[in-house]
Amino acid sequence: MCVLPADKNTFVVILSMLSNDPLNGKTLKFIITELVHHFGWEHLANEININCFKTNPSINSSLKFLRKTDWARKKVEHFYIDSMC
Repeated sequence: MCVLPADKNTFVVILSMLSNDPLNGKTLKFIITELVHHFGWEHLANEININCFKTNPSINSSLKFLRKTDWARKKVEHFYIDSMC
């Protein structure tokens, strides 16, 4: 017998808990915010060579760039996995 959760949101939470993907359920904004809080912009710029971390960095400008630039987003995600998970 299989019992399903009462609502869709609970079902999504349960599915995300079952995933092996360390990024599952984490938004890009969450990832950047956590990295900045933990390392700071200067360290991020040294670790990941992208201008949005070097020149006048902000969460919003980084999100805008990373959403458009797949290779840079992947570098940030890999750095997050290697350093925070």
